[in-house]
Amino acid sequence: MIKNILEGIQAYTGALALISKLKLWKYFFIPIIISVLTASIIALSAYGISDNIGHFIARIWPWDFGKEVFTWISTFIGVIVVVAIGLILYKHIIMALSAPFMSPVSEKIEAHLSGNLLHNHRQTSFKQQLWRGFRINFRNLAKELLITVPLLLLKLIPVVNIFSTILLVMVQAYYAGFGNMDYTLERHFKYRESVQFIRNHRGIAVGNGLVFILFLIIPIIGIVLVLPMSVTAASIKTVELLKKDALKNNTNPTV
Repeated sequence: MIKNILEGIQAYTGALALISKLKLWKYFFIPIIISVLTASIIALSAYGISDNIGHFIARIWPWDFGKEVFTWISTFIGVIVVVAIGLILYKHIIMALSAPFMSPVSEKIEAHLSGNLLHNHRQTSFKQQLWRGFRINFRNLAKELLITVPLLLLKLIPVVNIFSTILLVMVQAYYAGFGNMDYTLERHFKYRESVQFIRNHRGIAVGNGLVFILFLIIPIIGIVLVLPMSVTAASIKTVELLKKDALKNNTNPTV
């Protein structure tokens, strides 16, 4: 698992050079706008919500002594809740809306990496790519929220909250990597097959998603570069995995 996570991270090393080499920046124009607008709307909406959540949690403390400290802790927890939920919404919104624009990017990367290998891809339209993007990300959003909410509640328990934070980051990373890898997989697999493929290579998805999350820590630049870098890195690694799986199963690779 750790080895696969590191491989998912390592794929980023050649991403920037490949984007420039294949002249892919023009394909990222609209997705970058979607990313910036979505992040701005979520950030502005979340600004005042964290205080409200903090004061709501603080009502649990019925005593006067330690009220201020508990309120401060509750507000901090409120910030974490808003950031976690906001990050979940942000990544699934931009991945769903960007699907028709990211599919051509991953296809060009795949064609470049595949050389003269024959292609046997599923042909999908702009509408189909958008619908699959919504379907995959709605599915992932629901599952991620089901896992995230209990982990956020565990943050109220001392010591345990350290481990819940690590798990929270890993869950966020997995679903971010999931979405990035599917831009390539949608040409090869149907919905359920794609889900199974990523489960088999979940370490790669986590590695890709960890860097995705780290990008978002970088003000402004991170929001701009997160999709170009993460999608390119995911495409590079996913094409490699498809080739390996094809060879292992003694079939002609479709990439």
